[in-house]
Amino acid sequence: MRRLTALEPEQATGKARELLADIVERHGSAGEMVSTMAHSPAVLEGYLSLSRAMRRVKIPRALSEKISLAVQEWIGCGTCREAHATAARAAGLSETDIELARQGTSTDARESALIAVALRVLAEPSSLGDQDVAELRAHGWSDRIIAEVVGVVTLNMLTGAFNLLAGIRPEEDGEES
Repeated sequence: MRRLTALEPEQATGKARELLADIVERHGSAGEMVSTMAHSPAVLEGYLSLSRAMRRVKIPRALSEKISLAVQEWIGCGTCREAHATAARAAGLSETDIELARQGTSTDARESALIAVALRVLAEPSSLGDQDVAELRAHGWSDRIIAEVVGVVTLNMLTGAFNLLAGIRPEEDGEES
């Protein structure tokens, strides 16, 4: 059941009205999550900025989707899980890859190490330490990739938590999170 309603651009206020109108003008629609985020100009602007920034990460797209699937499985957002499964398929992942990612792992030990740290960034960030970074470096991950994991997790936390709070369910929204 929807708890927050989606807004049309004319219903939004301030910066949210401007951002929402621009999205609708460029894309024809904004999608349920974005239209619902328009209740808060700060949340909408923050989401759009972080989302744009995370498109520039050096984490390979398929691996980013694996991280997103693992995080969304933990968070429990069905809308985001579906969106990331679709994106994962588009990035060339098999159904086995997707299922393993949802379980927080991969057939590739290097990827598994990064996914495991991503889940700890989400669930227990205070447990992370020098050994974790050293292990990721030993797997060949650069400091940039290690830092970008936090961004991927944060974006997924924002979208998943928002959808759950707002009551946005998969059957109501076909938009990627």
